[in-house]
Amino acid sequence: MATQEKDRVNILMVDDQASKLLSYESILSELDENLIKASSGREALDHLLRSDIAVVLLDVSMPDLDGFELADMIHEHPRFQKTALIFISAVHLTDLDRLRGYASGAVDYISVPVVPELLRAKVVVFAELHRKTRQLENLNRELRRLSSSLIMTQDDERRRIARELHDGLGQELSAAKMLADQVAVHANSIELAKHMASDTSELISRAIQQVRSISHLLHPPLLDEVGLHFALRSYVEGLTKRSGVETSVDVQPADFPRFAPELETAIFRIIQEALTNVFRHSGARRASVTLAIQGDHVNAIVRDDGKGIPGDVAEFRSDSIGIGIGGMMQRVKEFGGELRLRNTHPGTAVEVSIPIRNPAAAESLLQVGASFKTEANQQQITIDRS
Repeated sequence: MATQEKDRVNILMVDDQASKLLSYESILSELDENLIKASSGREALDHLLRSDIAVVLLDVSMPDLDGFELADMIHEHPRFQKTALIFISAVHLTDLDRLRGYASGAVDYISVPVVPELLRAKVVVFAELHRKTRQLENLNRELRRLSSSLIMTQDDERRRIARELHDGLGQELSAAKMLADQVAVHANSIELAKHMASDTSELISRAIQQVRSISHLLHPPLLDEVGLHFALRSYVEGLTKRSGVETSVDVQPADFPRFAPELETAIFRIIQEALTNVFRHSGARRASVTLAIQGDHVNAIVRDDGKGIPGDVAEFRSDSIGIGIGGMMQRVKEFGGELRLRNTHPGTAVEVSIPIRNPAAAESLLQVGASFKTEANQQQITIDRS
């Protein structure tokens, strides 16, 4: 998986002397952050209003608007009250000057000549704090968005299940009841009673099948009974029949082990969502699922030969992805894994890699899986794929 590019922050350097700005730029350049220079207080305010500033290096002695006055103006604005200000001064070095600086909202007060290592160390602390705060705010926004989408999805799912129960199961049971009532009325006609009993049995069989289908969609029973490997094969076979999209499954090793129920459920749901997207959006004729253990990770890849996905979706831009992909991302994050979408020309590949929590137990898991499979074969477990 590709490494994530560093989320750079903006550092504003304010001084009326160009030589000092060049000096600060030289000292801080190795931090690989965005360095912004301002030669006056007015210019600094303009940058603050236009950019998200993490740290401000502020010269105390400046014409027109000195550092103390500028600091007061900055922290009077609600947006900048938490902005880190570091005063740098070669003149105002008394304790009263320092007290005034801290009273203006400064987080530090450095005297000239500046020690490069000390300045870098102080800036790094506040830049990293700002970066983490910004990341936390982004995660909170994403969490609120997902929570809202989840509530809507749950409501839609409840409506769908209610409709399925009313229009499908409810109708079949109502018809079965009417036929059962008619059997009693026509009890004297053996042939007619037999015919009605047969029709009633058929209706009840269809009702049972609908119950199984609804149960399978809510939580596949095979996932608990025989594990991810067999539940996945059963699901893909059913999807192929229903959708007409020819889908293959390749699982490595053949004696795929059992994992914790929450991990098996997460992997199953991720693959299920990816295949649902193939069926709904890709226009594909073929798809494939690869599930494999590689080292201390379990990897899953879902490929199709359809029309591909837009670039903004592949880049996981929050305004472009829906609840389906958002849910996949959240499941992967919960287990410390990685998710990647890419166009394969033709088609799309959804790639998931999730660490196995206890890598040292991977070998024993393989043995447990093999033992489980042998026992299942001995007991002649049959899987209802209808």
